[in-house]
Amino acid sequence: MQQIDPSDTVKRGRFYFIYDRPPHFVMEDKTKRGLEVREHTLDEKYGVEADRGMIYDMDGIGHKVGIRWYFPKSQHALEQVVAKAEEMEKRYLAIREMTCPDDED
Repeated sequence: MQQIDPSDTVKRGRFYFIYDRPPHFVMEDKTKRGLEVREHTLDEKYGVEADRGMIYDMDGIGHKVGIRWYFPKSQHALEQVVAKAEEMEKRYLAIREMTCPDDED
């Protein structure tokens, strides 16, 4: 896929960016920025094309993770993409609260 240009940002959260890259809205997970794209495939959760990378755990086992998702504008309004991004944001905030409860913003 194309290189993402930050000037195309239409919405940002603490853990995500949403870009306007016709014919798509692209949702990018900030925590996965810089991760090498290993494959471009259909994401089962969202039903759209996605860039995926690999993260390895402490045992050396690789886990495929989404980096960015390409939502066709013809099928997804910006508000729908923002709702999905906000779900991701809530998950990360919950994890942060569990792992770093005393961390101040």
